[in-house]
Amino acid sequence: MGEGERTLQAPTCVLINPDGKTLDSFGYVAETKYAELAADELHKPWFFFRRFKMMLFDKMKIQRQVTLEDETGKRLPAKTVFSLAIQFLKNDLLKECHKQLADVLQEDDIQWVLTVPAIWNDAAKQFMREAAEDAGILKSKLLIALEPEAASLFCRHLQVQKGDEDMSLASFKSGTKYIVVDAGGGTIDITVHQVIVDGKLRELHKASGGAWGGTEVDKAYEQFIASIAGKETFQVFKEEHMDDYIDLLRTFEVKKRDISPQQSTKVTFRIPPSLAETILEATDLTIKERILSSEYRDQVSYQSGKLRVDADVTRTFFQKAIDSIIRHISSLMQKQSARNCQAILMVGGFSESNVLQDAIRNKFGSGMKIIIPEGAGLAVLKGAVIFGHRPSTIAERICKYTYGEALSHETSENCKHPPTITRNFEGVTYCINLFAKHVTVGQTVKLEEEQKEKYSFPVSDTQTGICYDIYTSASADPIFVTEPGCVKIGRFIIPISDTTLGRKRKFGCKFIFGGTEVAVKVEDKATGEVHIQTVDFLE
Repeated sequence: MGEGERTLQAPTCVLINPDGKTLDSFGYVAETKYAELAADELHKPWFFFRRFKMMLFDKMKIQRQVTLEDETGKRLPAKTVFSLAIQFLKNDLLKECHKQLADVLQEDDIQWVLTVPAIWNDAAKQFMREAAEDAGILKSKLLIALEPEAASLFCRHLQVQKGDEDMSLASFKSGTKYIVVDAGGGTIDITVHQVIVDGKLRELHKASGGAWGGTEVDKAYEQFIASIAGKETFQVFKEEHMDDYIDLLRTFEVKKRDISPQQSTKVTFRIPPSLAETILEATDLTIKERILSSEYRDQVSYQSGKLRVDADVTRTFFQKAIDSIIRHISSLMQKQSARNCQAILMVGGFSESNVLQDAIRNKFGSGMKIIIPEGAGLAVLKGAVIFGHRPSTIAERICKYTYGEALSHETSENCKHPPTITRNFEGVTYCINLFAKHVTVGQTVKLEEEQKEKYSFPVSDTQTGICYDIYTSASADPIFVTEPGCVKIGRFIIPISDTTLGRKRKFGCKFIFGGTEVAVKVEDKATGEVHIQTVDFLE
């Protein structure tokens, strides 16, 4: 087992064959093989993607055909990359099950659970669902779980830790509030949970956070090395010595876990000889001379292929990410919903960092318990298993946005909205672009709770479908869908197979927001037929 393989989680890496359609390997195996190909200068036709999950963060609109750029700038459809990764994990599990259980467990017996950050939007969740379906997972056999919720569920089932009853979520009584900080590699998910009756949980504040995960620390380290080598020189090193570049990052991935907040001795980082050679060829300076001419001349030294770095410098790699996390938690604690929280639960791989743990304890430890389960990086994975068996354990959630539809109605003297744009259709004047609200940002919604029914009618006697355009807004009471901040995020269509009733055909729609995905219950009032309609959030 190599130095980079001392973690329980595999890196999010895939190596795709030069055909761009089939997967060669995943995780550490993909990293190692790509490094070997690069060492022999055979890597150029292959596709190597790292940390591609971040592509889905913070984008209100995602196209089905969006592409991803690999390490050498070549592009493939993002759906292909995600689907191949999910397919590998699916097949790997089935292979392991067959090895251990022979033919006892069939694929049809499995309920699959796919975890996503809670701060992802509806389009990102749908993208993951469709990628999983492309990987051969049936829609009816797939659940989407939100990562901080899964981690929270797992920690609610943990036994009392370290003999201290107060340090266990399992001991929390009904009414107890706590903050969940899910610190992963890419994103930080922060939310507030409360224990309610029967041990179930309710969300008290909508999930929030940002791209302040462990990869920010990796970027800071990479920028540190690039500042010594020179940005252009470091780029040449990356392009010409991809195998050593991957090794540079892999060894740091392990080393950063050992960096201590109280450490006073220097930290040693192994540097590939090819980097020193590239610096000399590009600048006519040795790596020692580059260090002496940099801002780190008094804090960094180079000897026998290793950088010896002052501990204070290594802690700065964490500073940007930690400052963002601390600032966000502090802001959250000013909200009414987060008042009187008794604990902060730290989960996710980045939560295993001593530097982050120390920063959270120093800032919040005097007033709250800081709970870090053993193996915090696997809390989401283990919690997803519990969620798959009991998805109803998360009984209430908070709406991240105000959701509504674009509405038109016949213009009359009784219109109460401000003057608006009108449109004439078949001799009838309609007010258009009205925001018909279904739920308000910050509103509590219960699992499977149906919102107030709204009715729709065709505007033409020959209409074969009614199209709903779905909008969101950060405002609590938008009036028009054309207002600043209103975003069209999706649509669904109610088909009308029988047009004999013309414009008298009536449909009732009830939106359901309490789950991890939005659904709509549609009833044809003429026939009484009811079905669940999904919203298409992808362009």
